[in-house]
Amino acid sequence: MAELSISENIIYLTGELKTGSIKSLWDRFKLLVRDKSQSELLIDLSAVTAIDSAGVAFLDELKSRYSASQRTIQYCNIPAAIQTAMISFSLPEVPAASLKQRVGFFESIGDKAVQFKNQFMFLLLLMADIFYWSIIGLFQRKGQREGSFVQQSVLIGVNALQIVALISFLIGLILALQSAAQLRQFGANIFVADLIGIAMLKEMGPIMTAIVIAGRSGSAIASEIATMVVTEEIDALKTMSLNPIRYVIVPKFHGITVTMPLLTILADLVGILGGFVIAITYLQLSASAFFNELVTVLILKDVLTGLFKSVIFAWIIVIVACYQGLRVTGGAEGVGRATTASVVASIFFVIVADSILGLVFYFE
Repeated sequence: MAELSISENIIYLTGELKTGSIKSLWDRFKLLVRDKSQSELLIDLSAVTAIDSAGVAFLDELKSRYSASQRTIQYCNIPAAIQTAMISFSLPEVPAASLKQRVGFFESIGDKAVQFKNQFMFLLLLMADIFYWSIIGLFQRKGQREGSFVQQSVLIGVNALQIVALISFLIGLILALQSAAQLRQFGANIFVADLIGIAMLKEMGPIMTAIVIAGRSGSAIASEIATMVVTEEIDALKTMSLNPIRYVIVPKFHGITVTMPLLTILADLVGILGGFVIAITYLQLSASAFFNELVTVLILKDVLTGLFKSVIFAWIIVIVACYQGLRVTGGAEGVGRATTASVVASIFFVIVADSILGLVFYFE
């Protein structure tokens, strides 16, 4: 068993510091130092014959508890074997957390400006690479997977047919239904064909298709690329002399560029069909009257405007998704953040682009 004795500010430990004696030693130590006012205590370990991990933990705890009261404990005359055990079993000291220096207002503005500049330059270089290799890829298939264009076209376009058609049909139905009540008051039932035709071809068809594709395919592209970055597959492609832009992104760019206008045409037709259902059921229009009015009011510019918008929206979606995927940091949590940011940013920029293009085509 271990024993404690005290003389002035020196405590002498004798015997074996092992698990069975730790409790009594702790109680004895508290009694010994209760009336001591010295700022420093020395614990002499010269007479300690053996120690285990519990004994080392006891010595560490003594030092920690005593230091908490703004006093110190020092160990002296430590035998070599005891010193070795203390080094082996003692917990490393945790450095005190340093206070972060507060960043000034102008420093924070400068830091954000530098970050914006770096992100903007990365985006410009990414866009340049995508457009360059997309054009090169039309004439040189080297560096791309065989059949990747067809695969991406199926994933982005064919697999989205049902959801795009359903949403477009409901949009056309709702537009016609909401406008029908107002048109009937003026006996202008026939003009529901004008409203549905122009709205779907110029505005609702492209924008709703873009929003669906941004949420469905844009998120998939961002998560796929972000996962490849996190798992270092992008770096692996580089070590194999494969350009990640050409190998991974260009097929997606080609696929969405081709399929987006086709999906937009489908959305236009199905949306007009939704308006047609309301026209013949609620407004009692004949099918021939509806389609004659529709053909009369629509011009080629309306169709081309919607298709041009769909291509711009497609490019925005794939570029934003690739940008967010390539800029990912962290692990699985970073992939989730990149996917969410991709969807939000894509929809935002699609709406901004739609507003700008709407103004451009309106004032032509």
